[in-house]
Amino acid sequence: MKVDLQQVEEACKALYIRALKLLPPDIKAGFARLDAAETNATGKAILGTMIRNIQVAEQNENLLCQDTGIPIYNVTIGSGVEVDGYALKQAIAKGCERATREHPLRSSVVHPVTRANQHTSCGRLVPVINIDFIPDAETLSIEMIPKGSGSENNSWLKMAIPADGVDAIKTFVVDCVLDAGGKTCPPTIVGVGVGGTADLCVHLSKVAATRALGSACEDPEGAKLEAQLTRAVNQLGVGPQGLGGDSTSFAVHVETAATHITMNPVAVNMQCHSARRARATFTPLGMTFGF
Repeated sequence: MKVDLQQVEEACKALYIRALKLLPPDIKAGFARLDAAETNATGKAILGTMIRNIQVAEQNENLLCQDTGIPIYNVTIGSGVEVDGYALKQAIAKGCERATREHPLRSSVVHPVTRANQHTSCGRLVPVINIDFIPDAETLSIEMIPKGSGSENNSWLKMAIPADGVDAIKTFVVDCVLDAGGKTCPPTIVGVGVGGTADLCVHLSKVAATRALGSACEDPEGAKLEAQLTRAVNQLGVGPQGLGGDSTSFAVHVETAATHITMNPVAVNMQCHSARRARATFTPLGMTFGF
C-alpha cells in the first residue's frame, strides 16, 4: 500500500483539532464509573462539573481544555506500507502547523531558552513523532496526543536499587501521586515505566499514561502491579482536583522492559482527567478516524 502524504497532512491537521474537542469513550466511561463510586460530597460535585464541561465542550464544538499541549504523534507502519519516512514526518508537522494556524488554536510551544513562540505548535523536535512497526501488512496508524503541561510537569525518574524490589516501585509511585496532589487536575491516569534504561523507562511511563482505559499491561507482572497500585492510589484521599475524595485516579497503567542486573529504573508520568487522543487509520479501503 502506497501512502498519500497529502492525505496524511490533512489527517494530522484534523487529528489535532479532533483530539482537543472530543474525549474518547473509554475516558467518559471512566468518569461514569468514578462518579457512581465517589463517596465524598466535594469530590462528587467536582466530578459532576467535569462531566458537564465535557458535554458542553462537545455540544458547542469547543475545546475540552484551553491547554493545547505539546503535540505528540505516534505512528505505526505495517510491513506492506510504502512510504518515505522523512516525507511522512514533514507531512505530520505540516498538518500540526496548519491546525494551529487555520483553526486557530493557541500555540503552547516555545523555544526552551528564548521562550519565543512561532505560533505553529511546532519547534525544534516538536511535534514529537514516535515511529514503530507492526505486522499488519497494509495498515498505517497515526495517533495524536496533545499532552498538557499540567500533567507533563508531574514526571519523575528514580534509579531504584534492585535489592529494594517491588516495594521500592510501589513506594515511589505512591509518593509521586502525593507530591502531584491537585497539580495534575485529577482524576488522573498514572503511567509507570519499569526497567530499561533511564530514557526508555521515561518513554514507557508516557506510553502507559496515554493508554486507553480498560487495557492491561501485556507483561503479567506489570498487570499485577497495575491492579495493586490502582487500589493503593485511590486510598490516598487526594480526590478530584486534589480537594479530597475516592477518585484520585482512573487507573494506574504500567509498562515494563528488560533492564540491567545492577539497576531498576522506575518512572512516573501522569495524564490529567482530560485524557485526549485521536487516531487515523489508513488501509487500502481508505482512511478512518477513531480513538
